[in-house]
Amino acid sequence: MELLTAALLLIIVGVFLMALSIFITALKREEGGESKTEAGGVVLIGPVPIVFGTSQRIAQLTLILAILLTALALLLFTLPLLR
Repeated sequence: MELLTAALLLIIVGVFLMALSIFITALKREEGGESKTEAGGVVLIGPVPIVFGTSQRIAQLTLILAILLTALALLLFTLPLLR
């Protein structure tokens, strides 16, 4: 039950952060400021990450996150075997 509660809480926090980001971007545009949007992502096919991004910096950041998430997944999958 705790896992379900944690998952729902993470979903709610994620939706809140996306809405906050949209609100902040809209405020910057009204003030005449420029906003630069960058995006990136990772597709994991088995152990092989496919990284893409709109800039080299974002691609490197998503690659680092992919490595960390893969290591975390391996750790969580092997924890029951260690007990």
